[in-house]
Order: sequence, then C-alpha cells, then structure tokens
Amino acid sequence: MRPAHIGLAVLVTALWGVNFVVIDVGLDHFPPLLFCSLRFLVAAVPAIFLVGPPRVSWRWIVGVGLALGVAKFGLLFIGMHEGMPAGLSSLVLQIQAVFTALFAAVVLAERPGRRRLLGMAVALAGIAVAAVDEGTSGPLLGFVLVIAAAAFWGVSNVLTRKAAPPDPLSFMVWVSVVPVLPLLGLSLMFEGADPGLHALAALDWAGAGAIVYVAWLSTVLGFGLWGFLLRTYDASAVAPFSLLVPVFGMSSAALVLGEGISPLRWLAAALLVGGVALTSLPTARPRNPDSRSGHSLVAP
Repeated sequence: MRPAHIGLAVLVTALWGVNFVVIDVGLDHFPPLLFCSLRFLVAAVPAIFLVGPPRVSWRWIVGVGLALGVAKFGLLFIGMHEGMPAGLSSLVLQIQAVFTALFAAVVLAERPGRRRLLGMAVALAGIAVAAVDEGTSGPLLGFVLVIAAAAFWGVSNVLTRKAAPPDPLSFMVWVSVVPVLPLLGLSLMFEGADPGLHALAALDWAGAGAIVYVAWLSTVLGFGLWGFLLRTYDASAVAPFSLLVPVFGMSSAALVLGEGISPLRWLAAALLVGGVALTSLPTARPRNPDSRSGHSLVAP
C-alpha cells in the first residue's frame, strides 16, 4: 500500500476506535435507543441525496439494516448505557469475527480450516478472561449485551456477503435509513417520550458533537474511506488495519475517560486480537472483486 493510503487506513481505525469514547459521551446526553436512532438519521438524511439508488435487492438492505442498525447498535448502546466501559466494548465487540465465521459455516457452507478454528478458540479464551475481569469489577449485564451485539454484527456480515454490494458506501447509506423508525419506536416504547424530549430540549454542543461524530465521521467518512481502500487493494492488505480499532478504543478511553486497564484486560486484549487475526485475516491470493466486496463491516 502507498504510504498515504496506509495513513488513511490508520485514520479510519482511529476514528472508529475513538468512536466508543464519543458514544459514551453521547449516552450522557441521550437515552441509548434514541441516540442510536439519531445516529442513523443524521448519517442517512444528507447522504441519500448524494448517492445513487441502491444497487442490490431491498431485502438485503432491510435485513442488514435490522441486524446491524437495530439489533447490533441498539444492544451495544444499551450495554454501554448499563455500564460496559468504552474501551472494553471496543475490544469485546471484535468477537464478531468468530460469530461471522460460525454463521458463514452454517449459511454459506464456508468450512473453517485449522488456522481459523485455532483463532476462534484463542479469541473465545480472550472473551472468557475479559468476562472474569468484568464480572469482578463491572456490570455483567452490559458485557453480555455487547456480546449479543457482536453476534448480530456477525449476522449482518453474512447478509452483506450474500448481498455483495458493488458500492459499500452507497449500501451503508441506504442501510442507515432502515433503523431510524424502528429504533425511534423502541425508544418511545421502552424509554418513553419525556426523557427523549428533555434530552433534545437540553441539547448542547457536546451532545450535538457526539451525534455529528458518530454519524458523519464514524459512519459516512469512515465507510467512505474504507470502501475506497477496499476498491483499491485486496482485502488481505486492508483487513489487518481493523485490528487497530480496539487499540485506539482502549487507549482513548484510558486517556479521555480515565478507564483503567487491568492486567487481566491486557491478557484478554492480547488473546482476543490474536485470535481475531487468525480467524478473520484472509490469506494472500490474486486480487479479484469478491475479495473486496465480501469483506466484513467493521465500523463500531
């Protein structure tokens, strides 16, 4: 990869890692489901006028929108609202690579080889260590909800690979339209109208900035740059950079939010990142369109 494009890849992973800190800030201003709905509303409404119509079947857009937008992000935001630390969330969410491999084996008949099976075992060991650490120092419910979010991320990855969108950015923009109303409806049902109206009435620069960051910088800009890299290079060259997301997530959470990183959490990070690398990184092979369009969605 050209040095400038390496810089872009690192920039995107930094945006996605810091995004967990910004989500934590946003959850101080909004109920989680309303915040999630606003994220997709702000990401979708300007962007749908800048991209063409979707070039895949609407069933894939709706399916990914519900799995990724409603289930994955809804559970992630609720989990963090329940006390799951931002840095640990950025790490634990990477177990999606294991769920993706498992679901792909069932749905796509992709049989994992020995390296992938070893990686899944190592990553699961990392999750077990993180669970022990979180179970003794934080709310276990939030941890479980983030694991569930990772599972739905795996579902959305398999659906995306089935859809094989020719333009990942356009696909993500249209996917972002789907969760807005379901999340708003769930917010009204479970969070009530008054907390949301109060949050909007008390909107300040920090709350508005959190929405803009998670919508435009993390989603639109992040996916735009990542899609450009995947169109330019093989997935095998681009995918390894996604392992930097928890590095930026944990370090920014420690610097900005003062989150401590215990020895057990360092061990969990080493096991999880190493396991995900073995599980998800493709082997080098000749470049072809499928190697780019089938890559997992990685933005948090």
